[in-house]
Amino acid sequence: ISPVPPYSREQPIFTTRAHVFQIDPSTKKNWVPASKQAVTVSYFYDSTRNSYRIISVDGAKVIINSTITPNMTFTKTSQKFGQWADSRANTVFGLGFPSEQQLTKFAEKFQEVKEAAKLARDRSQEKIETSSNHSQESGRETPSSTRASSVNGTDDEKASHGGPAETHLKSENDKLKIALAQSLSNVKKRETELQTLRESNARLTTALQESAASIEHWKKQFSACKEENDQLRSKIDELEEQCNEINKEKERNAQLSRRLQELETELQDKELELEELRKQGEIIPQLMSECESVSQQLQAAEKKNKDLEEKVRTLRTEVEESKHRQTNLKTELKNFLDVLDGKIDELHDFRQGLSKLGIDN
Repeated sequence: ISPVPPYSREQPIFTTRAHVFQIDPSTKKNWVPASKQAVTVSYFYDSTRNSYRIISVDGAKVIINSTITPNMTFTKTSQKFGQWADSRANTVFGLGFPSEQQLTKFAEKFQEVKEAAKLARDRSQEKIETSSNHSQESGRETPSSTRASSVNGTDDEKASHGGPAETHLKSENDKLKIALAQSLSNVKKRETELQTLRESNARLTTALQESAASIEHWKKQFSACKEENDQLRSKIDELEEQCNEINKEKERNAQLSRRLQELETELQDKELELEELRKQGEIIPQLMSECESVSQQLQAAEKKNKDLEEKVRTLRTEVEESKHRQTNLKTELKNFLDVLDGKIDELHDFRQGLSKLGIDN
């Protein structure tokens, strides 16, 4: 069922979206979510009653129906969360907004509506006091003036007219009695209204005192919650420091584990090398005998090498001598060729001479 009937003069003047919470009635400390997701939260103004309400509906369920009074206070508890206490509903409402800007707008509108509600209350009290004073004055003045006029008029008429005017005086007296009765009934009505207003004022005063006591109670609760919050924050800081130390210790342990694995790997490699050295140590005598035979072979090879070097020197000497002989032979051959070329030139000249002699002959 909607809290705002379609035929009502109550109209929305501001609308936003937020997550709605209510204080846990058992602990008065923890917040209980009233909506699973962000819902519409609206300010409504009733022109007939000159009142303001905050209303929020989640599906078919009314989760906020709070009439704003001048004694209410909207408190920002964080950058995106605010709350106010409703003594009539005997609860505390909390709103979580998506941004700090929306929270600021809602808080400004709450202050504006609160001032308007205060102004409306002051005006209504002024009207009540004015009407009360007016009714008291009319109640005091009307009967006395009526009675005075009635007595004066009757005495005057009796003095001036005497017996023949008694009928007229009786009719006038009846009219005055009727007016007096009406005036008395009006006074009783005004007194009844005044009593009703006094009772209403007393109820309002009681509600105001209860609201003030509730505010003090919630202030104490808020202080206690704030102190507990500070303690929890300090505890969280200590736990974070401990977590950091634990993480550092874990990192050092991980490094030590990696180093241990590396050392174990190196140890396994050294054991393999040692095993190979042991195997090699077992074949050292065989290698020594082989080394001796190789040494003997090396000595024989060195002896053969020396003989070969001697043969090489001999061959080099022979080669040098052969090169020297070849050089001499080349020189002799060149001389012979030179002589041969001279002889050939002589023969050529001799042939040409013979040819010439034959031609001449």
